[in-house]
Amino acid sequence: MKLSQFKFNLPEELIAKFPSKHRDESRLMVLHKDSDKIEHVIFKDIIDYFDEHDFFIFNDTKVFPARLFGSKEKTGAKIEVFLLRELNADQHLWDVLVNPARKIRIGNKLYFGENDELVAEVIDNTTSRGRTIRFLYDGPYDEFKEQLHAVGETPIPEYFERSAEPDDADRYQNIFADNVGAVVAPAAGLHFSRELMTRMRIKNIESGYLTLHHGLGVYRDIDVEDLTKHKIDSEEMIVTEELCNAANSAKDRGNKVCLVGASVLRAIETTISTDGHIKPKTGWTNKFIFPPYEFTFPDALISNFHLPYSPLLMMVAAFGDYDKVMNAYDVAIKEGYRFGAYGDAMLII
Repeated sequence: MKLSQFKFNLPEELIAKFPSKHRDESRLMVLHKDSDKIEHVIFKDIIDYFDEHDFFIFNDTKVFPARLFGSKEKTGAKIEVFLLRELNADQHLWDVLVNPARKIRIGNKLYFGENDELVAEVIDNTTSRGRTIRFLYDGPYDEFKEQLHAVGETPIPEYFERSAEPDDADRYQNIFADNVGAVVAPAAGLHFSRELMTRMRIKNIESGYLTLHHGLGVYRDIDVEDLTKHKIDSEEMIVTEELCNAANSAKDRGNKVCLVGASVLRAIETTISTDGHIKPKTGWTNKFIFPPYEFTFPDALISNFHLPYSPLLMMVAAFGDYDKVMNAYDVAIKEGYRFGAYGDAMLII
């Protein structure tokens, strides 16, 4: 497949800048892979497409307030720092992006918070934009993390074209988020409300959780036409033995396994074994999925509607069939579906 095959004309007004009023009342397009049938329902109706003992797999990563606004020593120049990854907890070392990068040099000190209560020092230039910084903090680690999160802001996507608001701290987070480490929310899970999860339990639909800490790699521009030459950023993941046993049992007894989001799809395909089961894994994945690709484990996938050229769109097209998914996207645009992290959802089944 070529990058240009994932171009489509998306009207600006269809990019959702704010979430729907209620999590489970966004729109849901249902794409039936075998019949090519397309249905239009409300997300909370998703329960009607699954039976007792079907199995959902969610990503329980938790987004942390990764965007910091501060100032540079002496000049007071305004600086935006985006925390990507903690490199060393003991030394408070972080891999970050800095904007504007040209103003920052090794040895510069950066100040954050209303009273400059948090100070960092630039210790390495790793890429054209990237840096390694050390936070100068002498207190306990838990206290440092609390302070860091206090001065940070919810890292909503840049295509929202607005600053984060107080409501984003809650809505740009899955209700089951538990393991801190993501800077991008697994958007498909944002549609699940507590009421919907309760209805699933009452119907005896089963579920389990893995962790994949979403990074900015899903938003990076792909600069090669040949997708086989693109290298996607590695992301940290944890797939437990408990999840594997439960999901494999569901698969073996003939129940449907539904993956909630492209991040879960990526993690599951990283752990698939030759016998068709998934196996535990703790580590990193740099797996990049695009058509054509053969899946043996998942029966259904929930995903938001993604922007043109997105690696997430490529993963969805690999699962749902390129032609069928791109046709569904044409239908979504004609029907006025909302795109992006705060947008509507698609169920491929």
